[in-house]
Amino acid sequence: MKKMKFLTAGLIAAMMVPAVAQAQTGELRRDRQEVREQKRDVRQAVRHGDRGDVREQRRDLRDARQEYREDKRDWRRDNRYQNWRAPFKYQQFRIGSTLRSSYYAPSYRLSYDSRWGVPRAGRNLAYVRHYNDLLLVNVRSGKVIKVYRNHFRWR
Repeated sequence: MKKMKFLTAGLIAAMMVPAVAQAQTGELRRDRQEVREQKRDVRQAVRHGDRGDVREQRRDLRDARQEYREDKRDWRRDNRYQNWRAPFKYQQFRIGSTLRSSYYAPSYRLSYDSRWGVPRAGRNLAYVRHYNDLLLVNVRSGKVIKVYRNHFRWR
């Protein structure tokens, strides 16, 4: 019984990690929207308001930018994107290499994120993270289609 509770808790925790990461990206999206709205409010205050209105709107814009920076810093510190290590040693893959299924198991596949600057994976293709490399893999055959070296080393 105790073992069953432990397995259930582990399964729930494993399912929550992607949800947390998605929540963080949604939070960043909302923060960017907030910064855009505050910029618009500053422009309107400059056009139609007095000095006090402009000062207040600029303070709000500064606060929105600071919130965005803090959330972005938290997102980058997330263990899903930093210091990630596979349970096997690093190997440099090339286009056309065939991977063992353990390298592109569902737990190593990443959901698409537009900030990566790469196109969406097509049908039967998936992005797989291998240390700092991003691999585009055909999940049917295990062939590597594209390799992005050091893609997860943050600028």
